[in-house]
Amino acid sequence: MIRETSNGLIIRLKIVPNSSRNELIIEDDFLKVKVTAQPIDNKANKALVEFLAKQFKIPKSYIEIIKGNTSKEKTILISNINETQRSFVIFQLTK
Repeated sequence: MIRETSNGLIIRLKIVPNSSRNELIIEDDFLKVKVTAQPIDNKANKALVEFLAKQFKIPKSYIEIIKGNTSKEKTILISNINETQRSFVIFQLTK
């Protein structure tokens, strides 16, 4: 689900577009993110980045979808974060 690298944090997740609300769900070793946006014209991806930025309290520019742009299963990279931010993200994903 989450891996630390020299570039930042790499997180594998599954997105559920067109949901009733934005929500982060942690299941065993799997992360599911529900977003209200539809998977049309990249809206769900943009909503995913905005939601994660808000959840992790980091700028949207720190979050990049590196794999799965058109898939429900995605890999994202969170870069440019300091140690405090890194710890907060890991805490949010392991609580």
